[in-house]
Amino acid sequence: MILTPPATGVPRRHQRPADASVLIVVMWVTIAILSVTLYFADSMGLEIRATANRVSGMAAQQAAEGAVRYVSWTLWNSVSNGILRTNAQFQCEAVPVGDGRFWLIGRNRDEAYRTDPWFGLVDEASKLNLNVANSNALASLPGMGTELASALIDWRSTNSDLSLPYATHGYSAKHGPFETVEELRLVQGLTLLELYGEDPNLNGVLDLDENRFSSSAEAAPGLLETTTVFTREPNFHADGTTLTNVNTRAQIQSLLETTLGTTRGRQVLTQLGFNGNASPTFQSLLGFYVASGLTPDEFEKMAPDLCTSTNTYVYGRVNINTASTEVLTALFMGLGQSEQAAAGAAESLVGYRRQNPSRPTSIAWLVTALGTSNPVVTSLARRDLITTRSFQYSGDIVALGPNGRGYHRVKLVFDLSDGVPQVIFRQDLSRLGWALGTRIRNLIAAGTLP
Repeated sequence: MILTPPATGVPRRHQRPADASVLIVVMWVTIAILSVTLYFADSMGLEIRATANRVSGMAAQQAAEGAVRYVSWTLWNSVSNGILRTNAQFQCEAVPVGDGRFWLIGRNRDEAYRTDPWFGLVDEASKLNLNVANSNALASLPGMGTELASALIDWRSTNSDLSLPYATHGYSAKHGPFETVEELRLVQGLTLLELYGEDPNLNGVLDLDENRFSSSAEAAPGLLETTTVFTREPNFHADGTTLTNVNTRAQIQSLLETTLGTTRGRQVLTQLGFNGNASPTFQSLLGFYVASGLTPDEFEKMAPDLCTSTNTYVYGRVNINTASTEVLTALFMGLGQSEQAAAGAAESLVGYRRQNPSRPTSIAWLVTALGTSNPVVTSLARRDLITTRSFQYSGDIVALGPNGRGYHRVKLVFDLSDGVPQVIFRQDLSRLGWALGTRIRNLIAAGTLP
């Protein structure tokens, strides 16, 4: 017997399109769900990478904070009587802090040319002080001139009558001391080229993207590189006792006889002109040294104990041990020397430093290098402008997080003039971009950063 399926009211041939529609709908729903899944998976991947970057950035910031503490500790233990003996005493490159690392971008004033940054601290006394340098010295800095120098003097002067159109910018001239070098951006006529020179990222070398700014292999420095406002040298020891004033007979006689012996001490005292009631006045320690007849070794023994005034601090001295050729040239031109004489003396000093790394730490070596009769020596003897001691150092800290990810850069100025290192200036420089040079970038890309 043949069984016949019960009638459903709809022929089977009419059910197939409905089945196909259901299949299509299911496929579309599956595709939609898969798309949403892939979208959220991709979003989660991006969020994971973003979180990793944020963590790396935080690690870099913490590494930089570790660098601040490390530099403070190092200065406390390494600087004696204003002398930082050598950068080799502490680490400056790829120093580990947790999972991050930091570098201290410095300057080697005795090295003529570099393609990658040099690492170390920067001596603020290697620069001209904007609040002390005269107009001739300022005008002689790279990229400057008499007009811009006059504008700088006008900005800091309390009695200047120079009329500049500051009102068009919505403010007036300060007519007071510079508080930071960055304040130069407010001075009429100064542009970013004068401020940054040919080194927009301020790392001391010409990077690949900076070659277009320069016509030479070296980056011409700007005012941010050659000037400061922080140089201050104390006229007292770390324990608070005052230095020996070379213009006070009783003080200098006691120091000379204690250091050199009674006979030699009295001989030098006579050579200085302390005869009977005569009391000569020395404007600078260089003038005292030239007049004394002391040997470099004799002078070096007592140099950390000497001062020329009763003031608590001396401002604006330039350290001849660390100043660049450009800064020394400008300093000497500020004394009225011709550009040729000033540049020649500056190059001689820098050359002498290169050839004599173990030279005396006192200013006596300047006389040895140039000669007593050199007009620069004669002029400097009449002005208290140079030193070989420094109490303010800037640390340009660049930090990276794990595996070279994350980037943070901050500049700080450390002041030791009151005995204990203090941070007196802080500025975030991350906005200036990569500052560690090509070599370190390549090491990170290759995964071979030590």
